[in-house]
Amino acid sequence: MQPDSSPPQTDTTPGLVVIDPWLTPFTNQLRRRSAHYAHLQAVLAQSGGLRGEISQGHRFFGFTRGEHQGKAGVWYREWAPGASSLRLTGDFNHWDRAAHPLAREEWGVWSLFLADELYADTLTHGSRVKVHVIPADGQGGMDRIPAYAQRVVQDPATGDFSAQLWLPPQTYTFQNTCPPQIGGLRIYEAHVGMATEENRVGTFNEFTQNILPRIAALGYNAIQLMAVMEHPYYGSFGYHVSSFFAVSSRFGTPEDLKQLIDMAHGLGLRVLLDLVHSHAVKNTQEGLNGFDGTDFQYFHAGARGLHQAWDSLTFDYAKFEVQRFLLSNVRFWLEEFRFDGLRFDGVTSMLYHDHGLNRVFSSYGDYFGGNIDDDAVAYLQAANELAHTLSPDAITIAEDVSGMPGLARPIAEGGLGFDYRLAMGVPDFWIKLLKETPDEDWNLSTIYQELQNKRPGEKRVGYVESHDQSLVGDKTQAFLMMDEEMYWNMGKGSTSLVIERGIALHKMIRLLTFALAGEAYLNFIGNEFGHPEWVDFPREGNGFSYDHARRQWSLADNPALRYEGLREFDRAMQALDIGYSLLSDSLVEQLLLHEDTKQLIFRRGPLVFAFNFHPTHSVADLRIPVPDNADYQVILSTDNTRLGGLGRSKSGELCPIQQVPLYGRSQSIQIYLPCRSALVLAPAFPG
Repeated sequence: MQPDSSPPQTDTTPGLVVIDPWLTPFTNQLRRRSAHYAHLQAVLAQSGGLRGEISQGHRFFGFTRGEHQGKAGVWYREWAPGASSLRLTGDFNHWDRAAHPLAREEWGVWSLFLADELYADTLTHGSRVKVHVIPADGQGGMDRIPAYAQRVVQDPATGDFSAQLWLPPQTYTFQNTCPPQIGGLRIYEAHVGMATEENRVGTFNEFTQNILPRIAALGYNAIQLMAVMEHPYYGSFGYHVSSFFAVSSRFGTPEDLKQLIDMAHGLGLRVLLDLVHSHAVKNTQEGLNGFDGTDFQYFHAGARGLHQAWDSLTFDYAKFEVQRFLLSNVRFWLEEFRFDGLRFDGVTSMLYHDHGLNRVFSSYGDYFGGNIDDDAVAYLQAANELAHTLSPDAITIAEDVSGMPGLARPIAEGGLGFDYRLAMGVPDFWIKLLKETPDEDWNLSTIYQELQNKRPGEKRVGYVESHDQSLVGDKTQAFLMMDEEMYWNMGKGSTSLVIERGIALHKMIRLLTFALAGEAYLNFIGNEFGHPEWVDFPREGNGFSYDHARRQWSLADNPALRYEGLREFDRAMQALDIGYSLLSDSLVEQLLLHEDTKQLIFRRGPLVFAFNFHPTHSVADLRIPVPDNADYQVILSTDNTRLGGLGRSKSGELCPIQQVPLYGRSQSIQIYLPCRSALVLAPAFPG
């Protein structure tokens, strides 16, 4: 469905241009973007708008309870316009591929009704089923997983996947509602399968019992679950999805996931889903590839449909049934499982015809013109509007490395409607700095500016490292700095200059990122306590080992090891936002910068942050300007022994206000700032 290509009939200046005048030369392109989406809205209005048919595919396709000619039973429906025949097969008919043909209806929809009076004893909850699809030429029929299947399991003996009829007699009853968000968004990114310390795949139930309490105790208020959607290859980290409506059975049942989300809500945690709508797995037996015998049913035909870098397939976002499939998927996860938001993966790949590959995006012109996939942009706008229409409190986050203007601005302004964008340049900046420049040569002015480099008016999720930074081929930041020394010298009684440096910088880098890089913060599971080594899922290249696809919680739980201090520091850092709403405070101001001696002092909101990156020079009686005419108290010291520091400074110390002007302020205080450490100070108002 292509929008009218004629110029829009309005001269209204797009809101994005008002916010960012540098976009003025691209006013017409932004108007066309809005016109394109307006056309899509007009088309969808004919079938009930975003809440209508376009987002209710999961209630029509696949297996649903219903009636036919006054009889109760199960409907099975499938969209396969290029096929000549569809036949349902499974346990219920002893895998007879001819016994139960589907009838073709309008628009390439096929259907079959199975009345309870005939099939109640054979077609039961949990029955294994597939659909045998014969293409238009009548040759080469293949058993396929139904596109809207809500449960897919793998045979442990053969490795084959099949769908299960998943219509439980009793639905899960949620006990808890979505908790209110206290402070900014503090996200704990987690992978259920690798959340166990054992060399195996963890389960939803284990995560609920063992990991959720850990996350809540640290002070996070949201978790972001990876790899939830069914994927045949565990080593894909969940990013080669095959069945978009099915919960990955290797972790448990849909009801297990619902219980996890319910319990998370009870602990004050919102739950976000890592949603993969940017591409799909190429597999034919498990996925959507060539489902009806064509290569253009769900995906672009030919070369355009193949994502060369990811070895996967790209959706055709212009098609009504593809829009229905994906928008229904958004609604399904939000309503059926009560996820509180969605992190859209691979948005850069969706926005550009060349998927943003080998582009540096050095000018505004790179974001407009013939390389933009207008249909993908319109789909993302629709997905965001749908999510926020279904739940005004829903959180949407975009993974985009290109810096597309307006990504996290309202659709009415010409934006795409996301609430946040990932600050993807920040972790890349830290890794490059750590690998290429000794910390004694770091330019603090550059760091300060880089962490605040953002699109005007767009909220960001700041982070030091996510799953991307520690995947095989790279290391966790802790291991990057301390490497093999972590094997021998992480005991509290050990002395190692490498370990001392690594632990100190680990905390300082996180605190600086937390304070400056965004309106939200993200941490990847285990990295808060300096998890060593790297992440590598079982595969042929590592002998299908689980050694690096697990989390060694015992390291942080062992009071004799220094991992415990890093974990406690992370807890103390989260408390800054809980107590002072730091992440939602937009007031950031540099107070002092000594490039030669490596001190950086700034404020965010009411708090003053003091960093000394010098490797050896501690500063006694360092005078710093402060914004409030009040005594200041140290509320966090990275050098506190409880937080893995050396004990040269600690929390609780009071710094009396002095009426000594400094750098434009009428008052100042004096502090002791040890080398490679940081302090956070709060005004100590009377009462």
